Amino acid sequence: MSESEVTRDGIRGARPDRHALVGKGMWNGERPGRKARKGGKGGKGGKGRKGDQPMVPRAEFTSYYGRPVLNPPTWHPRDIAGYFFLGGLAGAGSVLAAGAELTGRPVMARALKVSSLAALTGSAAALINDLGRPGRFAHMLRVFKPTSPMSVGSWVLAAYGPMAGAAVASDLAGRLPRTGRAATVAAALLGPAVASYTAVLAADTAVPAWHDGYRELPFVFVGSAAAAAGGMALLASPVAENAPARGVALLGTAVETAAAKAMERRLGVVAETYREGRAGRLMRAAEALSAAGALGGALLGRRGRTAAAVSGAALLAASACTRFGVFYAGMRSAEDPKYTVLPQRERLDARREGSRDG
Repeated sequence: MSESEVTRDGIRGARPDRHALVGKGMWNGERPGRKARKGGKGGKGGKGRKGDQPMVPRAEFTSYYGRPVLNPPTWHPRDIAGYFFLGGLAGAGSVLAAGAELTGRPVMARALKVSSLAALTGSAAALINDLGRPGRFAHMLRVFKPTSPMSVGSWVLAAYGPMAGAAVASDLAGRLPRTGRAATVAAALLGPAVASYTAVLAADTAVPAWHDGYRELPFVFVGSAAAAAGGMALLASPVAENAPARGVALLGTAVETAAAKAMERRLGVVAETYREGRAGRLMRAAEALSAAGALGGALLGRRGRTAAAVSGAALLAASACTRFGVFYAGMRSAEDPKYTVLPQRERLDARREGSRDG
């Protein structure tokens, strides 16, 4: 009878050579821990064993008792990816609108104010449609929880919406210019939070492609939003006023591309979800469209209205592709258990190595 005991620190009192082995000698009547008879297949006179193999093979992670390791989010692509894209366009557009107004570009400022309000309306409609009932959004405003990205984002949207609406109303009506300018500046101050909080919201989930990319994902979203706002300005404003839009488009594209590449390098095996399948196709399309739009706007946007509009449309399409690509990458990483288990193993092995070195 074994005298070993299982404790929190491991197995205490275990006798040596008591592990179950599978080898050629086992099939010749050889007992574990002893050498086979001379001349047998497992002895010195035979070919010899290459090594003992564990009885239990390394697990292939397909499910946990017939269920996935993670339950994928029940979010709908059109609603949530659209919510990500339109929210980013609204927030970044308000920042660019304030800059245009303060530098004497009234047509660009008005176009961006209107587009930001329209994008915010579409974003809120997509969110409410995914929630199922409008009242559920109001319920999120009953409390303010600083540690919850959803709570903070709901309050940011609730504060941003009236400011964006007041800025548009004052501009279109030509009334209360000081109030309109104050609302424009207030919307611009809230714009970065509107453009980026959805990245924090996604990274706060257990979905590997989003959670593991928590460092770079906000920069991806902010860069994508800036490129979209620059694209909207190129599309809707005259050539004489679109110089800031060209610069913002270039900057946003550079930030988005650099952050996305850095995220893929750091994610390891999880980066496959951004390179393969539907998400991979969308991310590659976003990269190509954003480069074409930014360079086209910078080189040709100052020469003609048509070239500027085409470049702007390419930048808007690129931003939408990025948001949908990120969404589908997250869904795939939640459905395949290896993207949950393998990074956990790598982190555990790294901690063990660190404790041994220490």
